[in-house]
Amino acid sequence: MRYIRYLLLGLIVAGLVVVAMANREVVTVTVLPGALERLVNWNYAISLPLFIVVFGGVAVGLLIGYLFEWLREHKHRVEATKRQKQVKTLNREVTRLKTDTAQGKDDVLAILDEAVARKAS
Repeated sequence: MRYIRYLLLGLIVAGLVVVAMANREVVTVTVLPGALERLVNWNYAISLPLFIVVFGGVAVGLLIGYLFEWLREHKHRVEATKRQKQVKTLNREVTRLKTDTAQGKDDVLAILDEAVARKAS
């Protein structure tokens, strides 16, 4: 399975390299369109190869998506942490109760008493 993953990853990388080599033309990326530039009297422009613009846009989109997903899942992480604390507290209480009821008794008798108590409830 690992080799299939490496093969797939290699094919993706090879495809990205081919796309990058085919789109090496330099393009000018500007912050504002021409009409707004004349109104504000400011504009920033940079010349980059097209593949950098495309791959950069994909990378920024992925980062924004991951950020929104992380923020969306915050309530679930808080709830899971709360539940883990509750489980630890309950486990400590169960352990304490088991040792309190079985104190001074034989292990077999403690197990039998526990089974009788469960059957009665």
